[in-house]
Amino acid sequence: MTVNAKNYPHELSGGQQQRVALARALAPRPQLLLLDEPFSNLDVELRERLALEVRAILKAAQTTALFVTHDQMEAFAVGDVIGVMSEGRLHQWADAYTLYHRPETHFVAEFIGHGVFTRATIAVREQHAVVETSLGTLTDISECPLPSAYPQGHCDVLLRADDIVHDDDAPVKAQIVRKLFRGSEFLYSLRLASGELLMTHVPSHHDHQIGEWIGIKIQMDHVVTFPVASQAPPN
Repeated sequence: MTVNAKNYPHELSGGQQQRVALARALAPRPQLLLLDEPFSNLDVELRERLALEVRAILKAAQTTALFVTHDQMEAFAVGDVIGVMSEGRLHQWADAYTLYHRPETHFVAEFIGHGVFTRATIAVREQHAVVETSLGTLTDISECPLPSAYPQGHCDVLLRADDIVHDDDAPVKAQIVRKLFRGSEFLYSLRLASGELLMTHVPSHHDHQIGEWIGIKIQMDHVVTFPVASQAPPN
């Protein structure tokens, strides 16, 4: 970045203004720096680039920063540890991977990433605990609580968009009700015959039409369960 010392602030681009402001804030070598939505007025591409630059600068300066943002992708790009808050309550304090794959509350599960909840039942089959869902039975549930943790074992299971895989040979079919093109992939919103709604990421060359029925299957590495929404404590 090249900035002429004679330039007035309004003559700088948004990105240059943010960089200069950060340099001024770091000049006294503070132990803690507060950044309150510093990129809110910038376009998306510039925000992504600046987020990475700011992280690198803070690391080089060995300065701890508290970064406030409503943009989760921005938080993922900048933060080592992220706190998810709602109405003054801290729901979870963890790294981005843990927030996404092991959310501790309904709110965190809904706020982070794309996903939905589906009703399920934790049961014991042949001396092994399983989770039975409308898309099939999940057997790799080592991180789930015992069936006795929920009344009659009934619970909600979090289904991320990347937990649902497009497979034309799968016995379960879903109808595409909405699609969002993202360059390398589509985000499909799906409806099962039962009316239940799901989401899935598919490669962009899987260009199906709205209204079309496609085969899907569930493929999860992290099975996350919660009390049924009507039984869950308020967030």
